[in-house]
Amino acid sequence: MSLTQLTAVELSRQLAAGEVSSVELTQAYLDRIAKYDGAVGAFLRHDADRALSTAKHIDERRAAGEKLGPLAGIPVAVKDILAEVGERTTCASRMLEEFRARYDSTVVARLKAADAVLIGRTNMDEFAMGGSTENSAFQSTHNPWNLKCSPGGSSGGAAAAVASDMAPLSIGTDTGGSIRQPASFCGVTGLKPTYGRVSRYGLVAYASSLDQVGPLARSVDDVALLYQTIAGHDPQDSTSLDEPHALGSSLDTPLKDLRIGVPKEFFAEGLDAEVEAAVREALSTYESLGAKLVKISLPHSKYAVATYYVIAPCEASSNLARYDGVHYGYRADQATIATELAAERAALEEAGERRAAQNLDSVLVRMYRKSRSEAFGPEVKRRIMLGTYALSAGYYDAYYLKALKVRRLIRQDYDQAFEKVDVVAGPVAPTPAFELGSLTDDPLAMYLVDLYTVSANLTGIPALSLPCGISKSGLPIGLQLQAKPLAEDTLLRAGKMYQTATDWHNRRPPL
Repeated sequence: MSLTQLTAVELSRQLAAGEVSSVELTQAYLDRIAKYDGAVGAFLRHDADRALSTAKHIDERRAAGEKLGPLAGIPVAVKDILAEVGERTTCASRMLEEFRARYDSTVVARLKAADAVLIGRTNMDEFAMGGSTENSAFQSTHNPWNLKCSPGGSSGGAAAAVASDMAPLSIGTDTGGSIRQPASFCGVTGLKPTYGRVSRYGLVAYASSLDQVGPLARSVDDVALLYQTIAGHDPQDSTSLDEPHALGSSLDTPLKDLRIGVPKEFFAEGLDAEVEAAVREALSTYESLGAKLVKISLPHSKYAVATYYVIAPCEASSNLARYDGVHYGYRADQATIATELAAERAALEEAGERRAAQNLDSVLVRMYRKSRSEAFGPEVKRRIMLGTYALSAGYYDAYYLKALKVRRLIRQDYDQAFEKVDVVAGPVAPTPAFELGSLTDDPLAMYLVDLYTVSANLTGIPALSLPCGISKSGLPIGLQLQAKPLAEDTLLRAGKMYQTATDWHNRRPPL
């Protein structure tokens, strides 16, 4: 077995034992990127010299007997939405194509403190808006299991990098399923932590009450390793939770008398038959391990997608207002705008339309409009427009305020469910990965891919995606587990139970 096929936990043991150096390990992943990323497109950028320099420094410190962090010498890929001092943070958008952060996000700072080797920046949907990684301004990412298919989104690059063994660990973000859905499509493991468990300081915001940073890896053990590194209270983030985040028990200790809630709403019309069969088989595996399946209902879950696609665009409209060509981001050429405006004004005055000439927008207003029009992609524009409309006078109460009320009802459904069960189980997505381009002309169909994932973001609870099968067409299928707030320990132990009994997480794409 090659180095790049080992788990991060196994690599950590080999590095500590001196069986492999960080330079050797990092070079192995760089070679893999050079060989396969031209076809997959998981990375927007990677800096081989920088990664090898970091790895060499860690090897020297290890040889000198220095104390090293928990990720010492292990390559980690980072979604291009987290600020890193001096490095470009583009959010896969022309708007931030040349933006260089002046500080480290808390997650990046913690990775560096853990002595990880930051190997590259992964592709994503622009400003994390999308479910296919086709909305990137720079390239589309392809699913390693079938290069004609989507890897999911918006963290498609992060999931594809792990699935194709180009990184053992990667960081994604999840606003409505953007870690779990790509994990499902690419056959890897992904965790969306409780809202506030991982700092959002230095994360470029999409929807502030929904965004959460989390880990992707091949196994639950690796996810837990990365989660414990990046989680924890951060005084620089006002929404950060000051609660213990260390996993209390060994993940190898099975959960006794595990109660798994199975919502009837998760197995209704629209669910692909192969996905349902794989998820039900996973539930049978849990029963064989001693778990008890409990039928439950989440009656307001049918409103989750509609609620999400009111709240998220509203927050996006507010957050992206700062990108106006003055404060941040791309700026349209003012000289060209001034010349065009002068010619237009002269033409109107010559035609006797003096009032119209006087009422023309100023150079500044035109610059705002043109900067945003040229730099934002179609999906970002669509969500800004939706959010601005829903927040406008006369519509705020009818849309945004009502969505907040329904959000509360969805949370109440989960609170009641967790009085009876330890975890809630169901599919991650209604279907396996779809073909690239097949849903680009049907935004509503694309939004419905989030049917089973958005509730965890609306309610702030943690959720885990586990590989649980492969379709007849050779595409992975994912099982989703959800737990009550702050119950990552329960969630990860339940996930480890399943992965101890199955080998779906060890399957690899035929690249």
